Amino acid sequence: MPLLFDPLKLGALTLENRIVIAPMCQYSAKDGHATDWHLMHLGTLGLSGAGLVIVEATGVEPEGRISPADLGLWDDATEKTLADTLARVRAQLPAGGHVKYGIQLGHAGRKASTARPWEGNHQVAEADGGWVPYAPSALPFRNEDVAPIALDDAGLARVRTAFADAARRAARIGFDAVELHGAHGYLLHQFLSPLSNARTDQYGGSLENRMRFPLEVYDAVREALPAHIPVIMRVSATDWVDGGWDVEGTIAFSQALKARGCDAMHVSTGGLSPLQKIPVGPGYQVPHAEAVKAATGMTTIAVGLITDPKAAEDILQTGKADAIGIARGILYDPRWPWHAAAELGATMTAAPQYLRCQPSGLRQLFR
Repeated sequence: MPLLFDPLKLGALTLENRIVIAPMCQYSAKDGHATDWHLMHLGTLGLSGAGLVIVEATGVEPEGRISPADLGLWDDATEKTLADTLARVRAQLPAGGHVKYGIQLGHAGRKASTARPWEGNHQVAEADGGWVPYAPSALPFRNEDVAPIALDDAGLARVRTAFADAARRAARIGFDAVELHGAHGYLLHQFLSPLSNARTDQYGGSLENRMRFPLEVYDAVREALPAHIPVIMRVSATDWVDGGWDVEGTIAFSQALKARGCDAMHVSTGGLSPLQKIPVGPGYQVPHAEAVKAATGMTTIAVGLITDPKAAEDILQTGKADAIGIARGILYDPRWPWHAAAELGATMTAAPQYLRCQPSGLRQLFR
């Protein structure tokens, strides 16, 4: 069996294979509530054959959403809607429910109140349904943006509590894993990077201080969850800007998380600054996952234009990562895991309604 289709343990959770569908914002929620789009989207991904599907970045408070159309998990109403959606999706999956569902909890910080990509990605004014964002420091993401409100002690406590409360809601809903969004220039990443954190208190300045709040959030979430639910941290390993967050800081942060029992690192890059210069290409972020794994021994998920099954298998075989995260690629090809299994000579689970679709030369593809 190729490693890509070998089981993977994340704490007490066992994934059927090492294909992870990374969170992808759908910008299709209404006042934080899941809609029929999410039912269709998550159902499609659940039938893909991936081992783990992570639901998109979900705001832990209304002001923490990236856009006004983002999912939220901050009250009983948003919890019920998402619970109903996930239950309806799972009811249609193959017997045994081999795919696992996680959720990414996040806070957009200074990148909040942003229009949907197809509407321009600009900051949404309060008069148009937006809000003034919160951040570590009063430094806007773009020069033309309204400066965010720097979080004071009460604000920090509010956000920590919001993450923990959302984690409890995720556990009640029945999610199998929780991922914290510490990447792509959002709030936890903003605390980590010296480009966005200009604080002079215990949460700014030194690396130890800049890591403090993200680690406090991790601790609050870990404490809020039952022991059997693993916690994953999504990180941007570099800002791709001189003087910004870098791989060395990411390794130190990962080591601190490992000491706290974090179950996996999901390693991405960028997103903090419009000045970033990213050398995009197939597998361009894999070396960062490899560096984290080599330095910490932690379970790592690699992402970044990994679309070729043989390339994905090579990443695992050479020990650069333990799992492969795919996102845009699976929107383009929702049966990517099937095609990967066929190319690599693996077998996998599929819904019985689809079994007769197998090409004549691939009778052993499905089990």
